[in-house]
Amino acid sequence: MAHHPVLILAHGQPSDPLPAAAELAAFAAKVAAQMPGREVTSATLAEPGALARAVAGRAAGLVYPMFMAGGWFTRVQIPAKLAEVGVATGPGGWQVLEPFGCDPAVHDLCVSLAREAAADELVLAAHGSGRSSVPSDIARHVAGRIGDEVGIGRVAVGFIDQVPQLSSLTGFGTKAVCLPFFAAEGDHVTDDLPQALERAGFKGRILPPIGHDPRVPGIAAAAIARGKPVCAERCQWAKA
Repeated sequence: MAHHPVLILAHGQPSDPLPAAAELAAFAAKVAAQMPGREVTSATLAEPGALARAVAGRAAGLVYPMFMAGGWFTRVQIPAKLAEVGVATGPGGWQVLEPFGCDPAVHDLCVSLAREAAADELVLAAHGSGRSSVPSDIARHVAGRIGDEVGIGRVAVGFIDQVPQLSSLTGFGTKAVCLPFFAAEGDHVTDDLPQALERAGFKGRILPPIGHDPRVPGIAAAAIARGKPVCAERCQWAKA
């Protein structure tokens, strides 16, 4: 496993795939710089042909999903997409690792970012899902840790794709911050999130998405080196 190639895989931006793909490639280069001798490439599911090109000629490797939750996409869709381009998953083939957002080190980073923001109130903004509770379970876990470990008066979670929606979170003051629980800066972060907060009358600061923090390449490199495969049954952060 130590010499297997690594593929960092993300959703990407279907409406405009190339900028997101370039951003992910730059991130992969930062991860590679921390893993000398290891081949680290990237692909987004949104860019036509990118996954096929990334795995071409490689019978085995590691897939590191830059996803914020360990739900259907990482357990079902990624193996299916790999099968579509002619490579096998599992022992002897490509192994899908636990996704970025499931890493406890990422949750630790969120706590650190909240502490460093020195805010009186905090909104953790996440995507959520109308079909599964797994994405919201992880976001609520992270918000709970921030509330328990950081001296912030009010911590709330708001979502783009489920209730409570960000646009419903009212009553935050000018010293509040919003921490986007996102791996990259796509349309959700640049457009949907600020528009929803504006509708809520939010006057505080919006921090960069956690995936943009300079500590993240090191976190990803450490996770890849551990090589923990994604749990096929259920996400470890999913509520019973």
